[in-house]
Amino acid sequence: MNSPTSRPDCSTGPHPSFIHVAKPYVFEHEIRQHTAATGVSEAKEDSMRLLGIAWIDSVRKALQLPVRTYNTAAVYYHKFRLVHADIEYSFLDAAAAALFTACKIEDTLKKSREILCAAYNLRLAQADHLSPDDSHFESHSKAIIGLERLMLEASGFDFRNRYPQKVLIKLAKLYNFDKETAAKTAYNMCCDLYRTFAPLKQTTLTMAFACLELSARLWGIQIENPQGKDGFDYERWSTTREEVMDLLDLYTHHRATTIVGQNYSLDTFIAIRITLNQEASAGNYHRYTEWVGEKKLNSNGTKASPATPDRDSASENREGGNRRHRLSPPMRPTSATEARGRPSERRRDGTVRFMLDPERARRENVAVADYFKSEEGVMEIEYDGGGRRR
Repeated sequence: MNSPTSRPDCSTGPHPSFIHVAKPYVFEHEIRQHTAATGVSEAKEDSMRLLGIAWIDSVRKALQLPVRTYNTAAVYYHKFRLVHADIEYSFLDAAAAALFTACKIEDTLKKSREILCAAYNLRLAQADHLSPDDSHFESHSKAIIGLERLMLEASGFDFRNRYPQKVLIKLAKLYNFDKETAAKTAYNMCCDLYRTFAPLKQTTLTMAFACLELSARLWGIQIENPQGKDGFDYERWSTTREEVMDLLDLYTHHRATTIVGQNYSLDTFIAIRITLNQEASAGNYHRYTEWVGEKKLNSNGTKASPATPDRDSASENREGGNRRHRLSPPMRPTSATEARGRPSERRRDGTVRFMLDPERARRENVAVADYFKSEEGVMEIEYDGGGRRR
């Protein structure tokens, strides 16, 4: 008796797992893609971002936490909101979870109960203050601890943080800024800068120089670098002045929510903005240091790259209801099969692994992808009259 023929295994094997490569920098065009994918309007995004950072700043001052914890918490809050839509959580919970996570990363440990208690006591008189052990914070504390994992996932478990305040103080001494006037203003501007997305896009030196230049313009200081020339020597520090406008956007549109903006009139910032716009046009400076737009070609066959890109593509994605749900934030992990999905769907399909080296992740995806290709072909088999295979 002939043994039955074995049937070939058609399964493709286990899921190749998802790889999340941490991004130390997120550029402007990526931020707009994330915002469009989460389906939030521009006005609401600005409001939730500013309210969340204001909450973090007030609570960290009440707890007497250092500024480096504030920097890290703000960056984690921004990255979390780029991945998760506002309807999935409360912005206050996200801000508390960001501060709680930053306290662990910066070794300024605070319990979640202590953070919630400090925020609660800010609204009460001294006699009505509660202690962190009060049962009022029990359920909320557990929710904050649950959000901590999502905070780390949204950041890609990347603990490489930047602290521009240290560099700013050294540069202020180098360029002879008065520590009670211009240097103090620049330091406060550096804290205000974390209310924007600039810390996700720029290096430490660029952020420090942006605050120093705007402070010098507010105080009417003529800068003289150590080489005896006027202005900052950007080439020496391998940076540019193309991102100073993020601060001016903040002080122009949301002056009341900032530290420095309340001390100056709106006309002062508008006058500086006009001057900078004229200098940018004369020097052909781009509004953003890195920008990758849609692949549109001009009549001469070159790609269009405007100095100040518009918001048409982002606004179109926000306006389309059905179209909005088809988008997926680029910061989410991808597998070897280039599949993206919501976090819950990814956990059902396979595990998520976090890497810091993009080249290693790329090599692994290329090596694994060959085993998950679906190949189909046509085979002809001839049989004789008795039903036997020839």
